[in-house]
Amino acid sequence: MQNPFKKMGPATLVAAAFIGPGTVTACMKAGAGFGTSLLWALLLSGGMTILLQETAARIGLISQEGLASVMRNAIEKKWLKILLSWGILAAILGGNTAYEAGNINGAILGLEALFGSDSLMVYPLVVGGLAATLLGFSSYKTLEKLLIGLVILLSASFLITAVLVGPSIVELIKGVVLVQFPKDSLFTIMALIGTTVVPYNLFLHAALVKEKWQQPSDLKALRTDTKIAVSIGVLVSIAIVITATALPKDSLKSVLDLAEGLAPLYGSFAKIAIGIGLLSAGITSAVTAPLAAAYVVNSCFDMGLKASHWTFKAISLGVLSLGMCSLLLNYTPISVIIFAQIANGIILPVLVGLLFWLGNNQAVLGTHTNNKTKNILFGIIFIISLGLSIKTLVSVF
Repeated sequence: MQNPFKKMGPATLVAAAFIGPGTVTACMKAGAGFGTSLLWALLLSGGMTILLQETAARIGLISQEGLASVMRNAIEKKWLKILLSWGILAAILGGNTAYEAGNINGAILGLEALFGSDSLMVYPLVVGGLAATLLGFSSYKTLEKLLIGLVILLSASFLITAVLVGPSIVELIKGVVLVQFPKDSLFTIMALIGTTVVPYNLFLHAALVKEKWQQPSDLKALRTDTKIAVSIGVLVSIAIVITATALPKDSLKSVLDLAEGLAPLYGSFAKIAIGIGLLSAGITSAVTAPLAAAYVVNSCFDMGLKASHWTFKAISLGVLSLGMCSLLLNYTPISVIIFAQIANGIILPVLVGLLFWLGNNQAVLGTHTNNKTKNILFGIIFIISLGLSIKTLVSVF
């Protein structure tokens, strides 16, 4: 029997991207505020993510082009091509730049949990330097292996802490099987889905599969990779929710409180495990967000750059540098962040609609178009993504 892990790679980087500080925070709030009653939302978001990522990756594999290029080339009207390209750039490049400081800060919190706050001024330089080294000097294969290793490390860390908490099996099953809407839980449910279904991951995945696979016969490996990697990401998210149920709601104001609060209850090992998990989650997101931004710029402008090209690396390092500057100068570009939230909120249902269209486009995919079941699921996902979009815009305005 063939080892299903043998050809894993691109989708694991997608999992590395969505298990970042934002996901940790959303899952922490869900666990502290509502126990295990919202686990069903994570399973729902996992199913949505598998379908969307598989479709984006399938388009990337069959076309051997970036997702933005495929979308633009499939549209005939010039003004619509321009609008789509700049809309994607605003949402992905602008959004990733705006949130990069948060990704770096997540890794810093992990270092603080592990080594204390005495060297707090040095931590940003350590994290930024590590991320810059990975982006600037690593080949795709090296980066893939390193990020897969970090995903395994953060998975083990959060799963260990979840086991230490010792959740009730009955409550876990109820949280997974029963669709519940506790009072004031709607925004938390939307946050759990929104941190898993990430627009930039669609572009990242479509680009990465070309680095790994080139033939339609690789579709089976692509789908296995996607299902396993996203499932691991959902499992880690569930573990974070479970871990957060161990502490009172009022005691959790930041993700660092999770590490501090578990130490008296379960010993210093729990704090170490949380610290390693936060550090790994922060670094993976700090690397994959600039990487995705570079792929989007490359695709939107048909630059045809290899990931090893200095211009490609300069774009990714530029996004990282802006995040570092924002963090080191203690500057919060609120107007940029709000703009990024609005752009991402608007573009998600648009992307779902475009993926549905391209997934059924024989000119793009030939015989590898969506089946009837996938199209029905796409309709459901579109409604949910529209709800996410409205929630994002309401929270901003």
